[in-house]
Amino acid sequence: MVGSSHEALHRIFQKDPALLTRALQQVLNVPFPEPREIAALNVDLTEIEPVERRVDTLLRAETDEGTYLLVVESQGKVDDRKRGSWPYYLSYLFEKYRCEPVLIVITQNTATAQWASQPIRLGFPGWESLIVRPLVLGPDNVPLIADERQAEQDVPLAVLSAMTHGRGPQAAAILESLAAALRTVDTDSAAVFVQFVDSCLVDPQAKQMWRDLMTAIQYFWRHPLAEEVREEGREEGREEGRTEAKAEMVLSILEWRSIPVPEAVRDRVSACTDLDQLEVWAQRAMHTADAEALFTDG
Repeated sequence: MVGSSHEALHRIFQKDPALLTRALQQVLNVPFPEPREIAALNVDLTEIEPVERRVDTLLRAETDEGTYLLVVESQGKVDDRKRGSWPYYLSYLFEKYRCEPVLIVITQNTATAQWASQPIRLGFPGWESLIVRPLVLGPDNVPLIADERQAEQDVPLAVLSAMTHGRGPQAAAILESLAAALRTVDTDSAAVFVQFVDSCLVDPQAKQMWRDLMTAIQYFWRHPLAEEVREEGREEGREEGRTEAKAEMVLSILEWRSIPVPEAVRDRVSACTDLDQLEVWAQRAMHTADAEALFTDG
């Protein structure tokens, strides 16, 4: 389950990594080279306990011009602690992987976007030891897609548009266009995209409209990723159905993150009847780079 706009804003790039390079090229007009291959990496940057550092999403892009690490940070508000965290992330990743890190910040807030776009300069003024220049995606540069045909041409970009522009007078047109465009993609992908949008809609009227649209086409309410939303209306005595849906959710998260799921892992998850244990596995599935690591504590 996507529980917040913070998660959705960066996890959409795990669902469709190619969207990130399109956003860099088309939205920010950055001449980022076309990747031959993009792979999700472990987001855990922890070095020594108890200090733990995690980026939101980390992707490796193989291009004809070299290998790049795409570091995606979802930012809800101005946070000056990032003056230390973001340079650390980039330096650590360069030291670990020996390829160039690129910082991309995504936000729904114009003021946050303006703040995030300012270079972080560390060192003596005019002779900085380190300058970090984030690339920022936000409401001022992500295209507003309120046309059904345009949404169908690039559904993931239309999802990103709804996530960043899903408020104000254009909300209805944006959401209706996206709802129609979702019919052109497979049901599993559509359900994941729906969760991303639902998590980002802060306007109660827009959120209710979106849920009404999704109820009509049954993506949102029937998919296992929406299990927690359905829990409020369930009758008692449905424990077996809940555990089955949660187990399916764990496997679905791994699959749409393109993580191979061995048969032994699939069997163990499917056979589990402990709802709390399945929830732990679901949380781990959002970050792990190895399906078998679901079962490893610590």
